[in-house]
Amino acid sequence: MSVIAPAARGWPCLVLNADFAPLSYQPLSLITWQDAIKAVFLERVQTIANYEHYIHSPTAEMQLPSVVALKSYVRQNRQVAFTRFNVFLRDGFTCVYCGSKDDLTFDHLIPRRHGGTTHWENIVSACSPCNLKKGGRMPKECGMIPQIPPYRPSSYQLHAMGKKFPPNFLHQSWMDYLYWDVELER
Repeated sequence: MSVIAPAARGWPCLVLNADFAPLSYQPLSLITWQDAIKAVFLERVQTIANYEHYIHSPTAEMQLPSVVALKSYVRQNRQVAFTRFNVFLRDGFTCVYCGSKDDLTFDHLIPRRHGGTTHWENIVSACSPCNLKKGGRMPKECGMIPQIPPYRPSSYQLHAMGKKFPPNFLHQSWMDYLYWDVELER
């Protein structure tokens, strides 16, 4: 884990909800410095922390925000979208059969040829070798029972899982608002 070089990454700004929790961990709730400046001027957010970098106009100078918080709380209990990424996140980015983290794919527990459909309770993360080994067979037929049973996660469950997978780059000013157990290289 390393501290971000903001200029190289475009001076991103971490967006917090009104309760000072990130809107999301996966992906991390970031906006561009331009959108952060606009939100500050429109009084939609309050600036919590700044970069040491300034922008200038002919009549004004402003420090770039690195962390902003919404002035109005946004409820986070909406239903989670069924996406490949969210299935992988729910399963911890590991194969539910062997625990591998490489070459992940979708697997239908009840294969389509047996009437299985694509929904939360029938899809799991599987590495390619396990998916090929299982093929179109039922889990008991091939002795491949998932270590993690599939389920429909809530937004809170995915949010908690997202905390386990920090991005590669973080800025020091964000660390008081993110709850990963990481050690930054300085």
